[in-house]
Amino acid sequence: MSSVNPGLDPQDRKAASEDRVEVPYRFERSHTTAAVHRDFPDLPKGTSTGVTVSVAGRLVLSRPQGKLAFATLRDSTGTIQLFALAGETADFRGFCDLSLGEWIGARGEVVTTKRGELSVKVSDWVLLAHSSLGFGDKWRGVTDLETRYRQREMDLWANPASRDPFLLRSHMISLIRRWLEDRGFLEVETPMLHGVPSGGNAHPFVTHHRALDLDLYLRIAPELYLKRLVVGGFEKVFEIGRSFRNEGLSPRHNPEFTMLELYDAYGDYTDVMVLVEDLVSYLAIELVGTTEIVYQGRPVDLTPPWRRAGLIELVGERLGEDLGLETPLGRLAEVANEHGVSFEDSWGPGKLLLEIYEKLVEPELWDPVFVCDYPVEVSPLARDHRDRAGLVERFEVIVVGRELANAFSELVDPIEQRKRFEHQMEQRARGDEEAMTVDEAYLRALERGL
Repeated sequence: MSSVNPGLDPQDRKAASEDRVEVPYRFERSHTTAAVHRDFPDLPKGTSTGVTVSVAGRLVLSRPQGKLAFATLRDSTGTIQLFALAGETADFRGFCDLSLGEWIGARGEVVTTKRGELSVKVSDWVLLAHSSLGFGDKWRGVTDLETRYRQREMDLWANPASRDPFLLRSHMISLIRRWLEDRGFLEVETPMLHGVPSGGNAHPFVTHHRALDLDLYLRIAPELYLKRLVVGGFEKVFEIGRSFRNEGLSPRHNPEFTMLELYDAYGDYTDVMVLVEDLVSYLAIELVGTTEIVYQGRPVDLTPPWRRAGLIELVGERLGEDLGLETPLGRLAEVANEHGVSFEDSWGPGKLLLEIYEKLVEPELWDPVFVCDYPVEVSPLARDHRDRAGLVERFEVIVVGRELANAFSELVDPIEQRKRFEHQMEQRARGDEEAMTVDEAYLRALERGL
């Protein structure tokens, strides 16, 4: 367990505030710590460069030794050693008394110590920000998971490796944008407040607009607004933004999450399959150098092409029994009961098959697979399958047992779309709170041609 300072009590906090030194509004920094290492590589031991730099960051280690003091300064790019001398460093005693975690700016000559450690020999320094809360054990950082996740800013400073996913994600988003733009896609932003819950089967968050005295819904997905842009003449659009679903919490579900959604006129779901596997494999190579990665100790091969398999066929493989939309509801219910899959009496065969698949098959799919051709009952926005009655042309990509993407050939018939919405409303009336409602604005757009 790490050592964590819980903070000052009110009386100590008042006393501390009275003793505080006024900090400056800004500090002119000439180098990051990484730039110092880059500009002064491989210096011999005991070197004085004659070059003065100014650096700034958080103090993460301090070792006063009489008239000599060493400290480690960390900024967002790395660390550098600070080297202070009683006869040469302004307010040497104050430097030695600095608390770990405080932000300082330091100016001085770039040198190497007798042991060869690249350092800034501090001539003067300034306190830039106080820190009255600690950052955990100086050697082990913060090890308590509860603290790490609930006080993320503490984790990021105490455990530098925890920053890596943030940096990787930022780079990934940048690469996605460039990759799509190079293929003619236009990035757009669509509303997050919707008049009706739409874009997917999920329970929405509800809020109230005071000026209009109107209930609005945080978007489940940007889908219908993006398709309206395609109706308006933008043939390739994408959006990277937050979506919200008022559902349970787990490692697989979060109430708010970032989604990439895109639309490409003139193509179908087979075109999007190629797009997805090309994009993901490109990102893997750019970010980690290979499409053959390891996740939780198991290898995962992201090299295209990925397997394509029907949802119903995968259920049959798992259970050793041919099941389908024509299977009597009673038999599907028996299978669900036999395997501990809960269900509602109002569900049809398509919904039951999907639930069986999600509970028994999906968690076992490891390498990437396009799970194709879903029941129309659970896919109100997807187009009927051109060859298989009762199914739609939809896929989900499953990797390491998790959904990575969901896509389909778009339903473009406004009459059929209205029927689907009305069926969803019937399901909602029977108690399915995740069922969609009728979106008249979207239907009107469809009537103009998608």
